[in-house]
Amino acid sequence: MAQPSNTFDSYDVVGGREDLTNIIENISPTDVPFQSNIGRSKASSILHEFQTDALAAAATNAVIEGDDSAAEAQVPTVRLSNRTQISKKVVNVSGTAQATAKAGRGKNELSYLLAKAGKELKRDMEVDLTGKNQAVTGDATTARKSRAFESWTQTNASRGTNGADNSTTGAVTDGTQRVFTEAMLKTALQSCFTQGGDPSCLMVGPFNKQKVSAFTGIATMYRDTAGSKGQASIMGAADLYISDWGEIKVVPNRFQRDRTAMIIEKDKWAIAYLRPFKQEKLAKGGDSDKVHMLVEYTLEAKNEKSSGKVADLTTS
Repeated sequence: MAQPSNTFDSYDVVGGREDLTNIIENISPTDVPFQSNIGRSKASSILHEFQTDALAAAATNAVIEGDDSAAEAQVPTVRLSNRTQISKKVVNVSGTAQATAKAGRGKNELSYLLAKAGKELKRDMEVDLTGKNQAVTGDATTARKSRAFESWTQTNASRGTNGADNSTTGAVTDGTQRVFTEAMLKTALQSCFTQGGDPSCLMVGPFNKQKVSAFTGIATMYRDTAGSKGQASIMGAADLYISDWGEIKVVPNRFQRDRTAMIIEKDKWAIAYLRPFKQEKLAKGGDSDKVHMLVEYTLEAKNEKSSGKVADLTTS
């Protein structure tokens, strides 16, 4: 078939309106599981300090009748600290960009970009809080850094060959990667229990979430589905691990290092804010509006012996 001669078709049309939907699709993940699961605290200085303590080891305790009471040797508390870290995003929008009509976000481009910046800032925080950063004091030319979860968790740490943790500096040396096994997890959980910890969360990256799903200790492989006429859904993932030391919720995290499985007693960790999230409009230097969004915070490790990690895992 051929088009009849002199047919005026869509290719000849001048002035056709654009077909642009009024919805902007953004599937970039914004969930920050570590921040969502731990507590909140307040810092009042760039050096945030906290203390830990421990009871004397349990032992046989029997004394003779009428014995004199001699004072026991006492161990003082341990004073720990972390540095606050400033994180920010800056948005600068020209007056013309603000004035023009746009699809999917109304007229206010600045508000749209600031909403994006806030989500990006939370994602950046998740990377820094869960990573292996050492605390950095900072100076006029060096940014302060908060000591992160992997740097704190050293007592109950499982590592690959040549992997190491420096308890003094918090430095983490990555070792030879190995496949995540249930035996590794059990050993780390036992270590947490022995130290007095009671972790309830295992946080892992996407690759090792699949490894955990194959562990024999997962709660169930089948689940009844309401309204499915008696049929059952086969579960291909583990969201609850039943251990000798209690139930452990398995939480995937896109922003932590996939090579480290984090074992967390949630109430022993907190984000201490010196300056909570805020937006500040900066001085105008021309035909544009500049706003920065910033937050100043640190990670409070109330007692790292409560938690642990299985590090140096394969990620592919």
